Amino acid sequence: MFSTVCVIGLGYIGLPTAAALAANGIDVIGVDVDPATVDLINAGRAPFVEPDLAVAVSGAVAMGRLRATTTPEPADAFVIAVPTPLQDDRAADLSYVRAAAASVGQVLKAGDLVILESTSPPGTTVELSRWLGKHRPDLTFPHESADVPDVRLAYCPERVLPGRTMIEIVTNDRIVGGVGEGCAERARALYQVFTKGECLLTDATTAEMAKLGENAFRDVNIAFANELSTVCDQLGVDAGDVIDLANRHPRVDILRPGPGVGGHCIAVDPWFIVSAAPRQARLVRLAREVNDGRPDYVLGEVVDTAGRFKDPVIACLGLAFKANIDDLRESPALQIVTRLAERQVGRLLVAEPHIRELPESLARTGVAQLVDVATAVRDADVVVLLVDHDAFRGVKRTTLRGKAVFDTRGFWR
Repeated sequence: MFSTVCVIGLGYIGLPTAAALAANGIDVIGVDVDPATVDLINAGRAPFVEPDLAVAVSGAVAMGRLRATTTPEPADAFVIAVPTPLQDDRAADLSYVRAAAASVGQVLKAGDLVILESTSPPGTTVELSRWLGKHRPDLTFPHESADVPDVRLAYCPERVLPGRTMIEIVTNDRIVGGVGEGCAERARALYQVFTKGECLLTDATTAEMAKLGENAFRDVNIAFANELSTVCDQLGVDAGDVIDLANRHPRVDILRPGPGVGGHCIAVDPWFIVSAAPRQARLVRLAREVNDGRPDYVLGEVVDTAGRFKDPVIACLGLAFKANIDDLRESPALQIVTRLAERQVGRLLVAEPHIRELPESLARTGVAQLVDVATAVRDADVVVLLVDHDAFRGVKRTTLRGKAVFDTRGFWR
């Protein structure tokens, strides 16, 4: 049914999806606006770190199943996996989806399938159908036709955990939401090419809201842990002990606090719910505000402690938004370290084993140096653990003696 699939956007979701399809016998055309990304993939290399992805891309390119380009080409199905960042008013910026619609519209033909994977506000996939219809008035689309349309549309959000993407893209259940009659069934047929999880069929708007609900649920629970930690600090008790004891209750499972929430999902997507229903989404908004404020709290604690030293040296362990990846998007760790540097609090020794150079926002401050973890801890007066990378597990407690330690992840408990 599908011999060729065109994947628009070769980032953290699009490229693994392309590789998974190619590994299962589909010819995949990957499309990205960045020529450097296109060149890397055509050379059989992955442009970012994700376990098992480099091998999958190399194998797919070597077999002739995957190639990359900057413009879409005719295919049986199109998978759109482009960014949907926040605007200044915290509404979704859908300009990348609109641009994808414009480019895909040029090569569509009757019988094609278009799937949106980008996390989007409710109603976006129906809007995508309208955008495509404006570009191709010679074809019928599901938003306008009660009969079987020429082009079918569906929404299928990604549900993977960075660091486990190549595993979970195959094993996790998928939500498949169709815009009209037969659309979800057609999209399910594509995902069944590579997924072992169950494909759960619904309509597109319900699928969009389900994805946002998943991320908002996690955000609210993280906010509870972070707020509880702040309360414990105020009362002079150990938040880790409180959480450990509370979690011995059979129906309690409090998460560990952290320095904030990062990445392009949990730190962003709940705002789409708030934007869609601002009067009703009070708890979702409050959780976002709690987690958005967490880096300020950690920053203040570190600044106060560093003030005890004449010329403080601060070891900052981790810049990524979560453990064992190189993804710095919306990272609270990077935000904290950058602001420490901008405030000239002291000399910063940054240990981030998944990058080779400091990001420009941090490097230009002139007070931060990228070093290995042993050097950072050895030479520091203050040690701040921001990301629980496995590479930090080798830090011995004896090396922390006599130093001020902020373990924002409960890593060394």
